[in-house]
Amino acid sequence: MAHKPIIPPGSPPPLAPYSPGVRSGNTVYVSGTLAMDASGKVVGEGDARTQTRAVLEAIKSVIVAAGGSMADIAFNHIFLKDLADYASMNEVYREYFPKDPPARYCIRADLVKPEFLVEIASTAHLG
Repeated sequence: MAHKPIIPPGSPPPLAPYSPGVRSGNTVYVSGTLAMDASGKVVGEGDARTQTRAVLEAIKSVIVAAGGSMADIAFNHIFLKDLADYASMNEVYREYFPKDPPARYCIRADLVKPEFLVEIASTAHLG
């Protein structure tokens, strides 16, 4: 099945060869998303809440550009630089998934740059 890259307007430049999202049939795969502005600068350095919000807004832009909504997300892969930020991340995360939240896992991991605190990748099913 052919897939279509999803690159919303205002997406930051990728740090490696990847698309922000890909739609294959009714499934949208959102790449690991970091807190960056359109120029590629870190958003919310040192603040897990601000970074989580920036990450989820970027994910939302991919899902909307593919024709869906945050309610279509079925699974999230969450990576935290420090598990001490777990409660802060969840505080913001809950705002984006207030009802019937998607399945997920959350692990501690070294992220691509030390200033990043949160990374989330998502899978959504549309239609």
